[in-house]
Amino acid sequence: MSGQAGPEPIRVLVVDDHAVVRQGMKAFLSLQADMEVVGEAGDAQAALDFLARAAVRGVMPNVVLMDLVMPRLDGVSGIQAIKKLHPGVEVVAMTSFSETERVRAALAAGASGYLLKDAEADEVATAIRAATAGETHLDTAVARKITRTLTGVSDGLSSLSQREREVLVLVADGYSNRDIADALTISERTARTHVSSILLKIGVTSRTQAALWAIRQGMTPAQ
Repeated sequence: MSGQAGPEPIRVLVVDDHAVVRQGMKAFLSLQADMEVVGEAGDAQAALDFLARAAVRGVMPNVVLMDLVMPRLDGVSGIQAIKKLHPGVEVVAMTSFSETERVRAALAAGASGYLLKDAEADEVATAIRAATAGETHLDTAVARKITRTLTGVSDGLSSLSQREREVLVLVADGYSNRDIADALTISERTARTHVSSILLKIGVTSRTQAALWAIRQGMTPAQ
């Protein structure tokens, strides 16, 4: 009699220079039925070393939960290196700070999400699952702060470039990042960068919210 195996858990690498933070994250994530912590690292260089060894073994993490302020190699530089060397690995950035430039830098480097360290545990899990699904998850407070700095009191529409408007219409039509890349003849990473920028500029934290926003703006018919 053969049983049917369930889906494999999301493999997570926790990167933070504070051991107590790593232990707390590992303890919480171990309680998630669909997640498995496969390792930890005290800085971004140690994370890169771990990924190099994992690549040799052929068992890579799906998501790296990455602190941004660390010694030796900071988180933003680490994200850039991870996305260059291991483009299939997603990164969710975490920090105690909410400076807009750091958020932009992390997302531009290829992060799939951005959380503050005081985020609720469930939000951390949500961000990891979103990254695995090829989506972007942003801390609500951070998204609002960036929206204020980018657009002031405007509705955000005027801040979107022509390309971003094209991408937003496709998001509203249910296109994935891969579908958007194919439709616009751009790379999947470029598509994701556009989506991240759109979420920040219009002040929402998910693709679903962006799609509803586009419909309200009359950019695409309601489904």
